[in-house]
Amino acid sequence: MDLHPTVLAAALVIEAVAGYPDAVFAAIRHPVMWIGALIDRLDRMLNHDDAPGWQRKLAGVLALGVLLTIVGAAASLVAGLCRALPLGWLWEAALASTLLAQRSLHDHVAAVATALRTGGLAAGREAVGRIVGRNPATLDEPAVARAAIESLAENFSDGVVAPAFWLLVGGLPGIALYKAANTADSMIGHRTPRHEAFGWAAARFDDLVNLPGSRLAALLLAAAAFFTDGASPQQAWASVRADAGRHRSPNAGWPEAAMAGALDLRLGGPRTYGGTRIMDAWLGAGRTAATDRDIDRALTLYRNACLVLAGAAVVLALVVRG
Repeated sequence: MDLHPTVLAAALVIEAVAGYPDAVFAAIRHPVMWIGALIDRLDRMLNHDDAPGWQRKLAGVLALGVLLTIVGAAASLVAGLCRALPLGWLWEAALASTLLAQRSLHDHVAAVATALRTGGLAAGREAVGRIVGRNPATLDEPAVARAAIESLAENFSDGVVAPAFWLLVGGLPGIALYKAANTADSMIGHRTPRHEAFGWAAARFDDLVNLPGSRLAALLLAAAAFFTDGASPQQAWASVRADAGRHRSPNAGWPEAAMAGALDLRLGGPRTYGGTRIMDAWLGAGRTAATDRDIDRALTLYRNACLVLAGAAVVLALVVRG
């Protein structure tokens, strides 16, 4: 198996520095939006409300197969064209960087801390409502802060580490296939009457492809705690060992537990989605009374974890090349 550490290292640096430029978004939107449009078309074409459950489940398997085939073929073609050019690895890295979310994730979570400081609870609820699915109207200030930190931890895995892992393994096609699977889960992988059966394949496949990323994310957060004032790598890993498996997701508990332990917080717990109360387990043994300053601490830990990831990619690239 060929690894792509040089492409990964370059993509991480490009995305951290430049993000996804507004001018590019205005001109062509975002690749994930293209994937989302394809998923929506497949949903409307194949997911029939009057079909029996087993038929809708098979249709969902077909939809996932079609999605991955189209995205994989397109990404392989583009990667092949890049590799035929001078400095082709850099072109591939630039395109792959659009499917990483280091910078945008940081900015969205930082906006919650700023909103709490400058606008109080109402502004904090509005800001956190942009990044979490739970009902923000049910959250007090500590719950808003915890929700932002939980989102940071989970999306560090889904939006940074897992796509980075699949970029390392499969180059541009690898990260594109991962984003297709992850986007499908976010759009149709919910347990609603319309998508309970049709989205079954997307949800289970997303669980599978996120297994390595979630474990690596926990390891990176624990490692980053060594370089973060006031954070504890020992507590991070102890929290992972004690609580990661208690989360209802097979993956989200790993980075959330690591974040909770590192910062001496207690994350997760009961929350409300729409009008439904979900009794999730608590992760970590620290404080539940999180504040905007804890969001700042979590962002510092996150930045350090991103640096550890990029540093590991650079070292691996040098080892492979030389």
